[in-house]
Amino acid sequence: MTTDVRRGAVLHIDWTRCDGRGVCTELLPDTLTRDEWGYPLARRAGHDLVLEGGDARRAQDAVRLCPRMALRIT
Repeated sequence: MTTDVRRGAVLHIDWTRCDGRGVCTELLPDTLTRDEWGYPLARRAGHDLVLEGGDARRAQDAVRLCPRMALRIT
């Protein structure tokens, strides 16, 4: 079952769960990059990762595929 993600939704990363596997950075290369340890970093300034354009669908995939369940969309 999939839920449509509205444009302008925000992707949140739970840093207590994330262990830098890189699934999200692979699916969202325009939104996220990796630091030297593999953890995701926002490409745009600010703390909120606002989803624009095709990122909403890819973010939904990232949430579903994250092995540590460290992502959510609000």
